[in-house]
Amino acid sequence: MRFFYHFGNYLMLLQRVFKKPESGSLFRESFVRSCWDIGIGSAGIVAIVSLFTGMVTTVQTAYQLVASFIPKTTIGAIVSDSSILELAPTIMTLVLAGKIGSNIASEIGTMKVSEQIDALEVMGVNSASFLILPKICAAIIMIPLLVVFAEILCLVGGILVGDITGILTSDEFIQGARSTFMPFTFYFSMIKAFTYSFFIASVASYQGYNITGGAREVGEASTKAVVYCCVIILLSDYILAQLLL
Repeated sequence: MRFFYHFGNYLMLLQRVFKKPESGSLFRESFVRSCWDIGIGSAGIVAIVSLFTGMVTTVQTAYQLVASFIPKTTIGAIVSDSSILELAPTIMTLVLAGKIGSNIASEIGTMKVSEQIDALEVMGVNSASFLILPKICAAIIMIPLLVVFAEILCLVGGILVGDITGILTSDEFIQGARSTFMPFTFYFSMIKAFTYSFFIASVASYQGYNITGGAREVGEASTKAVVYCCVIILLSDYILAQLLL
């Protein structure tokens, strides 16, 4: 029953969120700031994780393909397809759920316990739209861009470790990646990225917006936001794969 209670409240909050913003200038200011926090603020961790993910995937794939009759270009094909289909859109968004989700939940939760949201409501401001809509819009734009960035760096990491260790040359890696690449693979990764970004921003905002209590509850809301976002991402990953692949 608690699931249906929270799901209903979540839908009602979204209904309030997607109303016309109170002020276009304030929305743009908050939107730009959210884009900077979500995009530029997360680029470093995405770069590090993506590079090492591509490196490790290349080494492990080469370890599994020990048969001499399997061409080395197969390694590039496997690393490329797995990076675009799963590693970049899913693993990266799980990482981003931990960083972005906790930040959003703690920011809105702190405003809630300090009664800043109540003050906005007293002034006649739609606090849900004012606080949450810019974050959702920024996440929908910036997280897919981060996923594309992660896909590129996964491939760069695979190429680098292949050259450094002598597993395969960069030409062999690129040849293998090109041989199996299909445009739908990239489109599917973008569908996943847009879906995950919406859930990360909206679920984290819901957790922060509906908090009651003090500092301890803010920490609990941040933890719940990360956990729920990760579970929803994995569930959505299965559903989208079942429907579209």
